[in-house]
Amino acid sequence: MGRLAGIARHDRPRGPVEEVTQVRVSIAEGVEGNCRGKPVNGKQPARQVSILEAESWQAAMGELARAGIESLPWSVRRANLLVEGVTLPREPGRVIAIGESLRIEVTMECDPCNRMEEVQPGLMAALAPDWRGGVLGRVLTDGEIAVGDEVRIEE
Repeated sequence: MGRLAGIARHDRPRGPVEEVTQVRVSIAEGVEGNCRGKPVNGKQPARQVSILEAESWQAAMGELARAGIESLPWSVRRANLLVEGVTLPREPGRVIAIGESLRIEVTMECDPCNRMEEVQPGLMAALAPDWRGGVLGRVLTDGEIAVGDEVRIEE
């Protein structure tokens, strides 16, 4: 088991990232206040929520440090949730449970994009190995979550 170490959202593509300590996550909206979670044409998006492992972020920052680049805050990744102490599933269909009721189905890897290169040259390559960029998922059950909540991988 791990814990939820951070929550972030942005209300529009390329908009500023806001870190919060608690949030509602729902099938109808994804992360409340985030631009990517709402259904499109009645279909729930495959990238409703993005989740990043703190350990993977630190590994990427270690690679950048070896190149003389200072560490960056995790929120520049633009992921919604930062988890620590748990390895996220590397296959679609697995379920991540957070807090009392939130359940998220993994849909795919969150491949680092060119936006990461705009943030910091070299960041895209540092996030590429072993799903370091995180996972994307869709909400299965709604939940109110807060930093510090327990994170579990359901079998």
